[in-house]
Amino acid sequence: MIEEKKRRVAYINEMIESNHAAELVKEGEDYHSEQLTSIAKEICARSEVRVVLIAGPSSSGKTSTSHRLCLELLAQGKQPVALSLDNWYVDGTLTPLKADGTKDYESVYAIDLKQLESDLNALIAGKEIALPTFNFAEERREYMGDTLQLERDGILVMEGIHALNPILTEHIDASSKFKVYAAPMSSISLDGERWVPTYVNRLLRRMSRDLRTRGKSPLMTLSVWPSVVEGEAQWIEPFKKEADALFDTSMTYEMSALRMTVETALQTVPASAEEYETAKLLLFYLNFFEPLPSSFIPRTSILREFIGGSQFNVG
Repeated sequence: MIEEKKRRVAYINEMIESNHAAELVKEGEDYHSEQLTSIAKEICARSEVRVVLIAGPSSSGKTSTSHRLCLELLAQGKQPVALSLDNWYVDGTLTPLKADGTKDYESVYAIDLKQLESDLNALIAGKEIALPTFNFAEERREYMGDTLQLERDGILVMEGIHALNPILTEHIDASSKFKVYAAPMSSISLDGERWVPTYVNRLLRRMSRDLRTRGKSPLMTLSVWPSVVEGEAQWIEPFKKEADALFDTSMTYEMSALRMTVETALQTVPASAEEYETAKLLLFYLNFFEPLPSSFIPRTSILREFIGGSQFNVG
């Protein structure tokens, strides 16, 4: 963990106000790099590993983590390939339903488990597979002529909310797999007694991404959040113990950066809305932090997955 002083809002604001924002950001990014370098070395120490599985709750930064880890593995002499488990979703007509009749995209059975297992086994055996993509607009899996075959030193880095669920890879030899759980894990102290819960990081990240890429207002993001949390409790949290490594995706500076992207929109949640109290609480937390312009944040940062401008293909 980053030393306690650097997890205090007073330190963060002091760094921004004294024109040391770049140094503050570097500290956060170095924290990530150190963890990922350590994880990459652990993976490479296990010569039989061919598949790295990265899971975590919503807005934990799984996609960027997979790309950042690929860079670290490349530096270790491996030939990594990053893929999303989302590409193996079943067609919309086959998506399982919740009790209320709505589609349950959080269920592990929204993944085509049989096809995924077949493809993973083929890749591990050195065979070439047809690489699918999922068309979210039309809710169907597509094959556009892309193929994949792992190199001799190839490692498949797959991310998705269900990556640690044993049912996903139950017939793949355990020695071939390395599992990573990624999520914000370090809180920021407001005054030495009160702390910012890590779910706040994820909710604000999701809100920023929803605003930017999906045209969803903060009210819309807040309205579905309880369902997201319910799905995480059922499908993600129980399998955290399966992880070979934990990756803390929290950043000391992110509340300051997220204030720049969501504060104004968050203020539009009407007082009459059921979600108003949550919106007010989020604004309360944000108000402690000096805003940080995105120009300070590198394009390889995990935060770019949510605020935009990433050099990676993170959707």
